[in-house]
Amino acid sequence: MSESSATGAVRHPDLLGIYCNDHLAAATGGIELVSRMIGVHRGTAHEPRLEQLLDELREERAGLRASMAALGVPVRQYKQVGSWVGEKLSRLKLNGHLLSRSPLSDLVEFEFISTAVLAKRAGFETLRELADVDDRLDAALLDRLIAQADKQHDWLADVRREVAAGVFGGNPGPADAAAGS
Repeated sequence: MSESSATGAVRHPDLLGIYCNDHLAAATGGIELVSRMIGVHRGTAHEPRLEQLLDELREERAGLRASMAALGVPVRQYKQVGSWVGEKLSRLKLNGHLLSRSPLSDLVEFEFISTAVLAKRAGFETLRELADVDDRLDAALLDRLIAQADKQHDWLADVRREVAAGVFGGNPGPADAAAGS
């Protein structure tokens, strides 16, 4: 049997279980955050893209669950519940306003979800590497999810810059121009 078609080639399956469950919990938190962001941005230019992002996040979470099932990794429900509760508690943070929503809240949320998309992408890359040696994983699905995360991050980086310029001033310009690429 060649290494590229091996089944069960996972080293440290217990660590893989922790890793996948952590990413699954983060996906749950991301879905909760984007759901809340849709409510805040209802009727704005951001609403349709946030709706699309929410659909994609749900699809990605399902893809991660399918990958976990294929690998025999059980879902740890306590991590899912903890992530859900953590997202709800994050709403209580101090943001400079006690009774109203601060403009800083939008910036922090777009920054957070943008960063989370990069972390999610890294998780899909890790599973994609594993797919090269374990045929239980769907490499094509993981390739598609990586590309999807790239598109999400491109949009979120631009929106984050736009929101930052709205809060603090400056030229929002595209993120790739700001990075000098």
